[in-house]
Amino acid sequence: MYTKGECTEFIRPVRDVLEIINGKWKLPILIALAFGNKRFKELERDVAGITPKMLSKELRDLEMNELVKRTVYDTIPATVEYSLTDYGKSLDDVIAALRDWGKKHRKKLFKKEEIEQ
Repeated sequence: MYTKGECTEFIRPVRDVLEIINGKWKLPILIALAFGNKRFKELERDVAGITPKMLSKELRDLEMNELVKRTVYDTIPATVEYSLTDYGKSLDDVIAALRDWGKKHRKKLFKKEEIEQ
């Protein structure tokens, strides 16, 4: 049995993570960047359904939290590329665990739906 203090100490860091990767779009952006550096339009295509305005906002948030790096190349016109930082890459295991759990959950739900039919 945990004490109230131990419970709080367990919850706090999880809440911190959820505040950083919250919302509908941040994890899909991080996953897209895990497959390689991308320009804005590439990200927009990879993360289906996101608007340019929302993508821009989410990239700024991820950059502010040092998960994503924005590199501007001195070309005409300027080329901007986004990549995961080493800190952003440290979420790989977390994302893989979420994916694995999600796959199991989907199997469980679809199996349940088959039984009910």
